[in-house]
Amino acid sequence: MTTRRTRPAPRPPEGTPPRAELARQARKALADAVRIARWAADGADPGTPPLAAQALEHAAAALELSPAQVRSGWDRARLAGLVELHGDTARPGWRLRAWDRDDSAVLRGWVALFDAWSLVHPAPRGIESTAVAEAVEAVPQVLSLLQLSAGPVTVPALLDLLGQRVAELHEERCEVPYEPQPVPAPAEPAPTAHPPELVALLLDWALEGLAAVGALTLGAGQATLTPLGNWAVWVKLEQICVAAQSPAGNIEQAAADMLLGCARLTPGPARAEYRAWLAARPVGSAVAELLGVARGEDALLRGLAFEALRVVGAPAEPEVRAVATDPSLRPYALLWLAEYDGADPEDAQEVLSREEATWLWVDTAAAVADHGETGLLVRHLDTAVQGTVPALLDEVRAVGHPRTVQVLVALAAAHPDPALAKAVRKAAFQVHTGGA
Repeated sequence: MTTRRTRPAPRPPEGTPPRAELARQARKALADAVRIARWAADGADPGTPPLAAQALEHAAAALELSPAQVRSGWDRARLAGLVELHGDTARPGWRLRAWDRDDSAVLRGWVALFDAWSLVHPAPRGIESTAVAEAVEAVPQVLSLLQLSAGPVTVPALLDLLGQRVAELHEERCEVPYEPQPVPAPAEPAPTAHPPELVALLLDWALEGLAAVGALTLGAGQATLTPLGNWAVWVKLEQICVAAQSPAGNIEQAAADMLLGCARLTPGPARAEYRAWLAARPVGSAVAELLGVARGEDALLRGLAFEALRVVGAPAEPEVRAVATDPSLRPYALLWLAEYDGADPEDAQEVLSREEATWLWVDTAAAVADHGETGLLVRHLDTAVQGTVPALLDEVRAVGHPRTVQVLVALAAAHPDPALAKAVRKAAFQVHTGGA
């Protein structure tokens, strides 16, 4: 066994408020959005954006807000994941349901809004979309400077940084022809990427957009990150660091290959690998990819996929709850949901019916048979809820798992007790032939 040097849990910058205080600030910043989301989710559907005129009037009257405030709050509610649109029907998102009790859900909602600052505060008209895209891509460097400065930064310094980064991005996008080209005529000096006036306009727009979501405050010729903004930028930087320090180097692998790479890791390093893999992907597509692997035929990958989903946490809850109706995933989903709701992992098994527990026993045995050692398969007998081998065999035959025959044959071949092995082989034959 090799000894791994683990990276200590990172701490936020000195002076960062506790998570509870950050969540309080995020709740305050999104108060109007939450009110509108709850009004919409209660059945008074304001429709799809732009808000229908009649619904807009109803919302403004019911919430005592101006129509402009309703429009703004509705957009923020959608961007923060507080509401979900299903056709013309607004439904509460998982963050709205957890809003009053889960600080993590609140902070994730605010970070989603922070990431969407360019949608909250659209760019001025008349600016080319390419220039807008380059500015959005350059903003993380501006935020990093603000975060590292730990205080106000003058607009000229930010303008200089944004101009340099936008120019770099503009140059990277220049297409270089690979085909032979005719000898060109003497060229005029190449123009700069963007005139200074445009860069200044882009900076003003970006700073106003970030201020609109509560990430920074603007003063006389300077900008300062708010505690929420400072914390969010630190989180983003930490995610980059985690992604760059993948213990087993599986970041670029597909989910199935990544999980197989983690199969022989101990729990701590495996979770670090899951976190690194997840940090490099949008959470929605990562969850979908993991569940896609879980639906496959490899029982080991099924179990590992749900271990990785435990690292995802709350954002995976709606998708995990949805797959609880799938017989092959139901035991895993129920255990995941029980632990998510606060149950101790050792007690979570109580949420499974006897049939579900038996299905899970067979599925785990299939994983051991495919990837483990024979001794593990024999010891797996002790984990069955039935308590006796005859009772286990009776219920295994009835549960209808597609790998039942292979599991019983492997168990019979591995078990040192001839009489027990004979009984298991008989049960495998009965399942194979459909006999009683």
